[in-house]
Amino acid sequence: MNHHDSACWPAMNRRAFLVASGIGYAGLQFGKPGRAAPAVSPARSTSGAGRAKSTILFFLCGGASHLDTWDMKPDAPAEYRGPFQPIATSAPGVQLSEHLPMLAKQAHHLALINSVAGTVNTNDHHAGYYHNLTGHVPDVTFRTLGNNRTPFPTDWPYMGSVVASKRPRHATLPSLITLPHMPSRKPYTRPGQFAARLGIEHDPFFVQGSSEEPLEFQAPSLELHGDVQADRLTTRHELLRTVNEARRDFDRFDQVQTWTQQQERAMSLLRSESTTEAFDISQEPAKLRARYGETVNGMSLLLARRLVEAGVPFVTVFWLGQGVGSPLAKKCRSAGSWDTHGNNFNCLKDSLLPEFDRGYSALIEDLHQRGLLDETLVMVTSEMGRTPKIGDPRSGGASGQGRDHWTHCLTDLLAGGGIQGGQTYGSSDRLGEYPADLPVTPADVTHTVYHAMGINDLTARDKVGRQYNLLEDSRPIADLF
Repeated sequence: MNHHDSACWPAMNRRAFLVASGIGYAGLQFGKPGRAAPAVSPARSTSGAGRAKSTILFFLCGGASHLDTWDMKPDAPAEYRGPFQPIATSAPGVQLSEHLPMLAKQAHHLALINSVAGTVNTNDHHAGYYHNLTGHVPDVTFRTLGNNRTPFPTDWPYMGSVVASKRPRHATLPSLITLPHMPSRKPYTRPGQFAARLGIEHDPFFVQGSSEEPLEFQAPSLELHGDVQADRLTTRHELLRTVNEARRDFDRFDQVQTWTQQQERAMSLLRSESTTEAFDISQEPAKLRARYGETVNGMSLLLARRLVEAGVPFVTVFWLGQGVGSPLAKKCRSAGSWDTHGNNFNCLKDSLLPEFDRGYSALIEDLHQRGLLDETLVMVTSEMGRTPKIGDPRSGGASGQGRDHWTHCLTDLLAGGGIQGGQTYGSSDRLGEYPADLPVTPADVTHTVYHAMGINDLTARDKVGRQYNLLEDSRPIADLF
């Protein structure tokens, strides 16, 4: 497992690179009333592609088992299929795990892509994040540096950063928001979730939640000094003084222009009362909060719905596990998320699938009832699937009932945003080991997200003005629309 990776930033200002992604979003406590202004959006196509105004990406950190959820193999030998049974859903011909009964009722909205070939040469978390978040095959450094391969400023950008760079800027809110955490614990930060070479001005706005207080969210990237309150930041002078004082704790930036852009973003957010209304999930009825499940993951999905309702183009929800040393982590021989190296079936049945089933099905249902699903693309992915054959050597082999990392095949779920629901695209082989019919890559899936958002220009320019392509050798999966 790669949960306790250690890394040091090389000579290039990588610490500054990570710090900059959150500069200015300092200690904001969300929950004050106000009204968020919608974004200005370009004209939309009336047919399928280009219909989505926003995307919610729900990332199941750790590597979710495709075989025990949405690509079940009931006819495979027992040492592959496990004890779970498939059930019928609201979509004829689409089956899900028996432990996803709520999602089964929403399957007519879903498109299951069961033929994603996510193979990476290291079969680990870092590379899996990078491949599925950027659409780019991990480069040689993921092999040579191994667990020490942390984010580089020269990485390919996160798909959400590309969307944020291509869409009109929201009037008051950031265009790309990530919650309820930044995977993983520093300094083991996962690559692929930043704008990188696209420029830190397109990095996510990180919002932090907690399992202890699931209704509360904050942005802790900087803390305001004790003698400064947010309502005093009414002038450029006061804001710059505050940020520059906090800046002493960080490495100096070598790009003054970029730093200034981050200061401007800070001023805009801190001065806008309308910013916080979208984050106040306490305004939601108690019955609806219960429908999502009042866990940090359930409330993050509810917050994601509020943010797209307010016009934010891209929201990422990274599943927040119980953490190293927790009962679930010990039970699953992992860090407490979907990395089920041991006791895979009980971890899924007792903890992971019920929470996912409630929260994700509620999001789809809620968006549909509000008339937002058709213009909101909802995607579920993970850094990998799990080994089709049951048994991980690190948890006792077959007797440990675990599944190890498996990047060779995984399933992605899409709903809304012009996607035709109630379908399965492609298939894996009879054991769920490799794509068989209609194989696609993470690049194709990423391109499909851009296609749904109406983003056809996938070019950018480097620091000296040279044009390059953000995602070559890929195609959108047009048959999904």
